[in-house]
Amino acid sequence: MTEAYVLTLGRNAIMLALTLSGPILLVSLIFGSLVSLVQAATQINESTLIFIPKLIGIVLVLLLLGSWMLQQAMTYTHALFSSLPDLVH
Repeated sequence: MTEAYVLTLGRNAIMLALTLSGPILLVSLIFGSLVSLVQAATQINESTLIFIPKLIGIVLVLLLLGSWMLQQAMTYTHALFSSLPDLVH
């Protein structure tokens, strides 16, 4: 196992984590910003009000993209496990 292989493996793992968490974090950010904007405009300062829209948005993202996310994670894991015999010299 070379340093380049370890760095590539780490880079791929980080990219997969960012790719899988990106849509969820983006929807959470957008919903949170919109609800905060509405709260500021209406002067309703209820801190628990922001969680319901975020939760609904995250559930929708997981319903729409969950199978793709799982497929990406399975592909990466399969490639990682397939490369294990090549590491033993």
